[in-house]
Formats: sequence, C-alpha cells, structure tokens
Amino acid sequence: MNRRNTNWLILILVLLALSLWVDLSKQISIVNPFNSKPLLTRNVDVRLGLDLRGGLQTLLEADLPTNSSVSSEDLAITKQILESRANALGVSEVVMQTAGERRIVAEFPGVSNPEEVVASLQQTGLLEFVDMGTTPVDPGTVIKTDFAQSETDGTAAATATPDSAQPTPTTAPDQAAATPQATPPTETVYHTVMTGADLKEAHVSTNQAGQPAVSFTLSTDGTKIFADYTGSHTNQYLGIVLDKTVISAPVVKNPITDGQGIVEGGFNAQSANELAIQLRYGSLPVPVKVVESRTIGATLGEESVRKSLMAGMIGLGVVILFMLLYYRLPGFIADLALIVYALLTLALFKSIPVVLTLPGIAGFILSIGMAVDANILIFERLKEELRAGRNLRQAIDLGWSRAWPSIRDSNTSTLITCLILYIFGNTFGASMVKGFSITLALGVLVSLFTAIIVTRTFLHTMLDNMKLGDHPRWFGLGDAQ
Repeated sequence: MNRRNTNWLILILVLLALSLWVDLSKQISIVNPFNSKPLLTRNVDVRLGLDLRGGLQTLLEADLPTNSSVSSEDLAITKQILESRANALGVSEVVMQTAGERRIVAEFPGVSNPEEVVASLQQTGLLEFVDMGTTPVDPGTVIKTDFAQSETDGTAAATATPDSAQPTPTTAPDQAAATPQATPPTETVYHTVMTGADLKEAHVSTNQAGQPAVSFTLSTDGTKIFADYTGSHTNQYLGIVLDKTVISAPVVKNPITDGQGIVEGGFNAQSANELAIQLRYGSLPVPVKVVESRTIGATLGEESVRKSLMAGMIGLGVVILFMLLYYRLPGFIADLALIVYALLTLALFKSIPVVLTLPGIAGFILSIGMAVDANILIFERLKEELRAGRNLRQAIDLGWSRAWPSIRDSNTSTLITCLILYIFGNTFGASMVKGFSITLALGVLVSLFTAIIVTRTFLHTMLDNMKLGDHPRWFGLGDAQ
C-alpha cells in the first residue's frame, strides 16, 4: 500500500473515531488541557420532528391589508425575530419556514406550553426611547408610555404621539406625584421620544474603560430628534424599552448630535450582544397574526417508531448479506464501507443538527441504497477487469475510474432533485418535504465520499498484496479466470 492510501486510511480512522464519539453521546464537551475550562459544549442528542415527537404547529400571516405587498427580505427578518423569541422561551428545535409571500409556518416539537408560545409570537416587538426624567427605572420594569398602541390586536400604531416629533418637557415621576391631578406613581405615563423605526444599526463595542457596551446609529430623522432631545436633557435618564419593558436606562451625559450613541450598563459580552440584537431587530418589520394553531400528537408513537427503525435495520442487514454473498471479499469490504457511511451520516445529522421526521428517515434509508449502488458499479467493473487479465491493483484503479462517470451522473441528478424538493418545501412551508430532501442530499454526499475514498482505500489496503489466482472464488469469479 502506497503512502497516499496510508494517509487516506488514517483520515478515515480519525473520522470514524469522531463519528463514534458523537453517535454514542448526547452531549459533547471539549476541555482546554491547560486550565480545564470547556472550550466547546454542545448537545448532540437526536432531534425528532412533530410526527415522531408531537408538539405545536402554528400558521402566521402578515397582519396587513390584502392589497399591501410584503417584501421577501422583511418576511425573512420577521421569521428570524420570531425564532429568537421562541428560543428565549426555552423552546428548542424550532422549525420556521416562509410559506408564499405573506405566511410563516412554525413548528415546535415537544412544546409543553402552547399558550405561552402563541402569545409570544403575537407580540409586535415595539422598541421605544423613553424620557424618564431624573428618576431611573430598574431594567425589567413594565411601564406605560404615551406612544399609541392598539388594544384590539396588540400592534403598535404607525406613528408616535404628535409631540414626540420634537422634544418636549416631560414630567418626572416624582413631580407627577406632587400634583393633585397627576396620575398615581404606579400609573406614570412616560413620554416616548422616538421608536425603533429611527434606529439604523446597533452593534457590540466597548466603552472608555474597555467594558462591553452597545453602540447604535440613527437614521437622518432620528438623528435630528435625538440631537434636540439630548441637547435639552443632559444628566437625565433615557429609557430603552422593548414591548413596554425597560431594557436599560442610561444617563444622557452629553448632547448627541451625530446620530451615534453608546449604551452602558454593566454588560458582559453575552448580554451586550443580546441587547444589540434586541435593538437591531426589536420591532417586527411585518406585524403578524396567528391564523391557525394546533397541538399535534406523535402520529406514529413510540411503538411505530421502534418498528420503523427495526425495518430499517432489517433492510440494512439484507443489503449487507447480499453484498457479502454475491461479491464475496469485495462485498465484505463494501459492507465495512457501508457501516462507515452509516456512522458518518448519523454523526452529521446529530452535529448540524437535522430534525428527523419520518420522511427524513426515509431519505436516509434511500441514500443507503445510493451508497450500495455506487459499490455495485465499482465491483462489476472490477470483475470485468479481472476477467480481462488485469492484476488486482490495476483492476481496482481501472474499475473505479470507469465506474466513476456513472456514479457521478446518477448522484448529481439525485442532488438536483433534492435541491428542487428543498426549494419547494421551503417556499410552501412543507417541512416534511424539506426534511426528506436534506437527509437524502446529505446521505448522497457522504455516500460519494465512501464510494470514492473509503471503498477504494479499503480495497487497496486488503487486496494489493493478494494473488488472485490463489483465491478466485473470493471474488465471485469461479475456479478459472
């Protein structure tokens, strides 16, 4: 065996060891050997879809007049914000897809509180910059503002109150309490200077002390409003409020006239990044409403899943037995490559991760057939070369090279079909079609690796020094060449 095959064999063994580690684990951790601190911790448990696990399925639609157009970019950003909200609720394995031009299909496998999830999805995500006067308000406090908000559907009004366009004196909470006609302290209504519609971008930065902070940039209109406000309200608190909940209340230290500011508040790197995301994507570009929401039970159930997996194992066993009986020693090598294929593919599914539905499992099993098909083409060409009088080394190389065009073309056509199915499933919210296309495509790519690299390397490793004339039956050639 030459050096090239030795290098490939080492790589295959390393990949096989990593795959076994992932396949046999529910969570993997990589620890720094110098300080014992974890460098990477990741959950790699198998993730099951709605049909295997049950959960919540919700259909969301743009809450806009039917004649209003919705851009694909705005719908994509809305989907991203909704995914962040669902993850904040502790709902894992969320699957969200845009369906057409106005709808989003959301699936939450294993969700235990569908009411909370639906309520969170219906929130508008209104971001406000609020004048709080000289009295700070603790983060997490729910407040009232004078920015109009519809009581019928919970979405924000299109514009702020008339006096929010220009800075106006705002009664501080302690002053309001001293006035007989004022609203009680618990009912203080704060003035909204401007909303998140005037925010252009926000990102993590550092303050003068080197601590994490959040920098933001305003639009042209926002720059003017902010310059006027900060010029007349220095040393007062400006609240940053999301859905009427205070995120932060920094002090205005100097007038901000360039449309750029910084939010400081004892952040660490993670909390600063979370705030930047909230500021950047706080408001939904497209308000949504829940058209349909239903709780779905596991349609197959544990017993059906067990039987499906058993059927898959039996099918794999039959394929392995056929390859062994028909192709003898090369078939045994193909069986080893097939086992490597299965371990690599499962590790890939767990690492990405891929949410497995029954169609997804079907795609994986179908890709096993594609892997066997490639080996059959190689071995038939191998037998032809052996019958033509080639030695084993020549037969292996020629058999592989002459089978490669057929393997390439068949797998390419399958990948093109997977792409078409993926686009269809992603466009129309057909998650099961999308899951089938993903698992089949990944399986085909891994099968190409095993056919091109693994099977060929194993053949050279075991057969290069073998004399064909001594063991013709081992290759299914009978007693004579």
